[in-house]
Order: sequence, then structure tokens, then C-alpha cells
Amino acid sequence: MLVLGIETTCDETSAALVRKNPQGGGAILANETISQIARHAAYGGVVPEIAARAHIDYLDHLIRRALQAAEIELRQVDAIAAAAGPGLIGGVLVGLTAGKALAFAANKPFIAVNHLEAHALTARMTDNIAFPYLALLMSGGHTQLLEVRGVGEYARLGSTIDDAIGEAFDKVAKTLGLPYPGGPAVEKAALAGDPERFAFPRPLLGRAQPDFSLSGLKTAVRNEAVRSAPLTEKDVADLCASFQAAIVDVVIDRTRVALRLLRERGSAPSALVVAGGVASNAAIRRALQRFSGETGLPLVAPPPELCTDNGAMIAWAGIERFSIGRVDDLTVRARPRWPLDAQGEARHHGKA
Repeated sequence: MLVLGIETTCDETSAALVRKNPQGGGAILANETISQIARHAAYGGVVPEIAARAHIDYLDHLIRRALQAAEIELRQVDAIAAAAGPGLIGGVLVGLTAGKALAFAANKPFIAVNHLEAHALTARMTDNIAFPYLALLMSGGHTQLLEVRGVGEYARLGSTIDDAIGEAFDKVAKTLGLPYPGGPAVEKAALAGDPERFAFPRPLLGRAQPDFSLSGLKTAVRNEAVRSAPLTEKDVADLCASFQAAIVDVVIDRTRVALRLLRERGSAPSALVVAGGVASNAAIRRALQRFSGETGLPLVAPPPELCTDNGAMIAWAGIERFSIGRVDDLTVRARPRWPLDAQGEARHHGKA
């Protein structure tokens, strides 16, 4: 099975071709991605209108490039998948419309993919892991702990009640005058810092439900930066290191609670999967690896290039859905919000 995947939900434009292996997992034949970082750097964050226009500029060229790199013609693909949300609605519309048009023109089945589902399923493409498993999704817009029971079957165990982890990294970077994108800048600065200099809070640590709260931590960093002004390079490094250490402690504590809940319910997850852009953070990955050793739960972390937004994860999610007969007609709509769990999905459609 061979699927073309299109991703345009935020500031990466991507097209990919993925083939399902007979023995399980997937082979990425092409994964062409253009980041828009340079276009948004002057604004300190993603500007939705600029992102949508860039997707229009790039997408058709990337699709051609992916087909050429894979030495595949459009008529040879079995289906076309495009991210239909959640994300910036202008960008989502660009990729979704392009995917529909290609499916119509080539007379191919079309699959509308939930961007979060694509992140959650990526580890099955790279490592062929079995259901169920515990997934920790961390990005600029989302922070969730999910039990992944099967394709389309998700139970949300915890999520953020305010800022997402990636958003907190970006806002801290902006506060400290670091360049965009903020996450990698904070991580780099933290390498030279003292993680124990500033005693930042660990929000919700020890709470019975595995939810996150990052707003208070972000505010604590800003207040300490104001008290310590004017900031030296050493101050900035220590602030970043102390902030990152707090994030690591929160992530491990919240994940530990989620795993305990699953085991108390009689679930036996096959692995802990970490996904999303923040999953590229080396300090968080090291801490999760230690946690994995302590709990005996294998850690599956796709390579960093598959943690950030990319077309390969959309193509793979399309393969997973197509394999169980789930396709969409061309009236499917773009969704700026699209919760994965059943309760959230019911609320989204006004059924609960």
C-alpha cells in the first residue's frame, strides 16, 4: 500500500510518500519539507496569514519533488491523505483542498487525517509497536497524555489546562530575548546554565490526575528575569536551564501518574511513545529514557525529523486508516479544533 501525505497545519509545508511494509511498519520513499522559520522570525512567532500564503507558494512544488524523489507517478499511489486539522485554518485549507483536488483528478480514495493522530501513530511506522500504548504528545499547540488503543480509538488521560509545553518554551525565549523558534534556543542556552540557580515551581506535581499547567511556571521565569535585569549571558543560561529542569520534572511526574492510572485500570501498554516537536528536546528525551528504565516500559521516540510536522506521518496515518477501510468523501471539512478522544469528539460535534 502506497499513500501520498500532505501536511500544512502550521508553519511546515510537507509532502511525502510512504509504503506499508508487508511485515509491518512503513518505508518512507520521500519526505519533502520546507520550514517557514525565516518568514516568521521577524514576528517572533507564526503569523497565520503568512503561513497560509507560503503553503500556497510551496505545496505544488513539494508534491512534484516528492513524486520525483520516490520515482513514483501519481497514478501509482493507492490513496491520498491530507491533514484536515487541528491547526491554523488557512493553512489547513490549503493542504486539504490540494489533497481533495489530487484525489478527484487521479480518481483515488481520499483520507482526511487528524494531525494529532498522525503524531500518535508515527511510532507504528518507525518501530511497528503494538496497541495499546501510552503516548505523550508535546508541541507548540498541544500537550496530552493518551492511551492509544487502536486506530481511531484514543482515551485522553491528561492535557494542559493553559499553555502547551512548546508554547511555554517559546514565550520564555521571547521574554529572555532569544531568537525564534524559542524551543531550540532555550535548549541551547540551557546547556551552559545552572539548573539549580532558580527555584521555579513544578505545577501540579503529585496531583492524582495527569494534567499539565505551564502558565505559572512561565510567569515565574518572567518575574525572575525582571528582578535580575539587566540580564547577563550567564543569567539567561541559568534561567533557561532552571526552566527546562522544571519542565523535565513535570513531564516525568505527569507521565508517571498516567502510567499508574493505566495499570490500575488493567491496561498493559506495550510502550511509552513520545511525539510532537518538543519530543526533539534532548533533556526531556534523556529523562524519559531514565523513566523507561525505572518502570520497565520501553520508550519509543521517533527520530527528531519525524517528531516535527511532516508529510510522512500524515501518509502513515492515511495508511493506518485506509487499511481498516476508513476513507472520506470530498465534502469533509477543515477543522481548526479536532480532539482525538471520544468525549472530546462528541463535544466537538455538539453531541455531549
